Amino acid sequence: MDVLILLLVLLLTVAVLAYHRASLSLFTAAIAIELAVATFTGTVGLASWIIFALLAAPLNVASVRQSYLTKPLLKLYRKIMPEMSSTEKEAIDAGTTWWEGDLFRGSPDWHKLHNFPKPRLSPEEQAFLDGPCEELLRMVDDWHITHERADIPPHVYQFLKDKGFFAMIIKKEYGGLEFSAYTQSCVLQKLTSKSMILSSTVGVPNSLGPGELLQHYGTKEQQDYYLPRLAKGLEIPCFALTSPEAGSDAGAIPDFGVVCKGQWEGKEVLGMRLTWNKRYITLAPIATVLGLAFKLQDPDKLLGDKEDLGITCALIPTSTPGVKIGNRHFPLNVPFQNGPTQGNDVFVPLDFIIGGPKMAGQGWRMLVECLSVGRAITLPSNSTGGIKAAALLTGAYARIRRQFKLPIGKMEGIEEALARLGGYAYMSEASTTMSVGSIDLGEKPSVVSAITKFHMTERMRQAIIDAMDIHGGKGICMGPNNYLARGYQGAPVAITVEGANILTRNMIIYGQGAIRCHPFVLAELQAAGLEDERAAVTAFDRALFGHIGFAISNFFRSVWLGLTNAAFSQSPYNDATARYYKQMNRFSAALALMSDVAMGTLGGDLKRRERISARLGDILSMLYITSAVLKRFNDDGRPAQDLPCVQWACEDNLYKAQQALDELMDNFPNRAVGVVLGKLLFPWGRRLRKPSDQLDHQVARILQTPCEARSRLATGVYLTVEPNNQIGLIEKALTDILVAEPLFDKVAQAAGKRLPFYRLNEVADLGLSLGVISEEEAEKLRIAEQGRLHTINVDDFEPTYLAADKSLFAEAAKSSSAAA
Repeated sequence: MDVLILLLVLLLTVAVLAYHRASLSLFTAAIAIELAVATFTGTVGLASWIIFALLAAPLNVASVRQSYLTKPLLKLYRKIMPEMSSTEKEAIDAGTTWWEGDLFRGSPDWHKLHNFPKPRLSPEEQAFLDGPCEELLRMVDDWHITHERADIPPHVYQFLKDKGFFAMIIKKEYGGLEFSAYTQSCVLQKLTSKSMILSSTVGVPNSLGPGELLQHYGTKEQQDYYLPRLAKGLEIPCFALTSPEAGSDAGAIPDFGVVCKGQWEGKEVLGMRLTWNKRYITLAPIATVLGLAFKLQDPDKLLGDKEDLGITCALIPTSTPGVKIGNRHFPLNVPFQNGPTQGNDVFVPLDFIIGGPKMAGQGWRMLVECLSVGRAITLPSNSTGGIKAAALLTGAYARIRRQFKLPIGKMEGIEEALARLGGYAYMSEASTTMSVGSIDLGEKPSVVSAITKFHMTERMRQAIIDAMDIHGGKGICMGPNNYLARGYQGAPVAITVEGANILTRNMIIYGQGAIRCHPFVLAELQAAGLEDERAAVTAFDRALFGHIGFAISNFFRSVWLGLTNAAFSQSPYNDATARYYKQMNRFSAALALMSDVAMGTLGGDLKRRERISARLGDILSMLYITSAVLKRFNDDGRPAQDLPCVQWACEDNLYKAQQALDELMDNFPNRAVGVVLGKLLFPWGRRLRKPSDQLDHQVARILQTPCEARSRLATGVYLTVEPNNQIGLIEKALTDILVAEPLFDKVAQAAGKRLPFYRLNEVADLGLSLGVISEEEAEKLRIAEQGRLHTINVDDFEPTYLAADKSLFAEAAKSSSAAA
């Protein structure tokens, strides 16, 4: 019995020390003290000390450990280590690790999260949003752009150039605006709330493209020439990466250049003959300067010893003989300028390489480093602006539109979809703001950018589907007054570009995250690659035994947090949000544990087990988005009115994290491991639930009722009341309807009958005749009726208006006349 008690005490000691991530020396000392006490009481004897010494000595004496344990393990590791291509290595090396690293390590520091500064606009940046942005949005008619012109009008293009919309990332010394990433996000969100075409057109030059690449890698001559011209709008840039043969697998591009000598402006120079065929290139049809990615070959070794130099990026004026641009793609009836470009045997000087000849072959590194920034801004911001606009419009519509004699927003089925819209609006703003804020802190968050791009575009797709379902016929009949259809059509565009979402979820988020965020895996890989064997053993020893201690700690943390449902874990606040922090502690430890289990049991095969990677990535993503939600709530001063949105977002995300972990266990390749860990991590079953019906009701009510919480959801949305801005008009209609409702009730009560809530102008006349309302009140009813009709009515057209080829109608008319 005494021995059993000793073993339990030892196990408890190990568990407590492991939970708190104690050092190996502290473990050894604690166990030695317990053995000494047990020896004193006669529970153990010399044999126990011999066993302890045989285990403790090689672990604690570095020279012994490295010779007899680390060295053989390093040899084995090198044999089973998955091979990585050069493009994979450059992708992993690109960017930095930020808050996602803390989430991956099993023990998030919540005070660190809340100490990240809240992004803010400078007076100059706020003035740009209040001035040029508002002026631009007043100029545009989205129906005219998308249907009648299939392009932005020339005067709007000129305004974009003159006001610096294409130069938000360019430094002031070159004439640019040099706005923060947060400001760029705010601009794009505002533009999206009225026109996707505008936000796409503005977003691309300020994302992955010549401007970004030049500022980071360009020669001084390239910067001095191109950046002022880009800032003034004298050059329209595009960047050509995707080709028919290489979409998601960008490293496999077949486009190539050959180093050779040739004639340029009457002189023989060292240059390249380029051949390419690219597609899906935004702004290509109107670009004046083409950023081009290709594989550079040097068969005559004019630049050095290598023949295959690798992916290279160059700037090619589109006026160069042989460059083909002009044709357009037609992406799902959302006609932003997008098209193909080709070139066959086009000769340009080597100086056209971004950064000059010394950067030949460095293109992939350049691209992935810049993409880690740009991918966190443009598409997440555009998606966030779209979600917020859809949420506001749909909430207002659901309050105005009546069926069965009540606002449809009071129906439980409608409330369910409205709650998703409200929750997604809150979390998308939170996630995008936190992500771009990291960029302004100097980070290049490659994993965060992948998380934000994937999940915000996916939530945008679901949000627009929910909005369309609630609007019904109003949503499907296109015309000047339809504010949803283009977003519905265009949602797959965002899903597809800058890393298709299936690829991003299954390979990028966890594929980069597991190596970049794990505190020891990258160090182990780097140690195994060292040529100096002694240095390799020393570095590998440090990483390996740190990794072992990390895994043991996460095992005990996961078991304890599962047993207690994280009830005793730490939270920075003891309010309604405390349980969300505690559950994230639990899922963070589980993610760290399962990552080590997956890597340990699957090894290099984990790369090919995409659905395993996807589920691990889903857990990391849900933790990140929930962190952003809680940070936003804290940054906003923890307003009680916002709590339903906060709770909905947290509960939705944590339920999805639980679902991902559950599916991971059910589908783990080693079934025994999956079953055992499933019992350890969920000893009491899957306790988390989706947001309740009552919580859905609260969020839906916020969207339908003007209040502070709703106004915060509307931050940055273009709400100006003017003829071409549907969201402004419907927001006004909502206000007018709410003013009219008590007047309507007064008239109905005086009339002694239940009136239908329509023809409010007639209700106004009835109220005047009964003497129960004033003329001013009657006018409020008439105004409300105008807004109500505008909200629920749909567009219709003469048949010939919708025909792309109107000559067909003329021919039909002639045939009819002849027959008559």
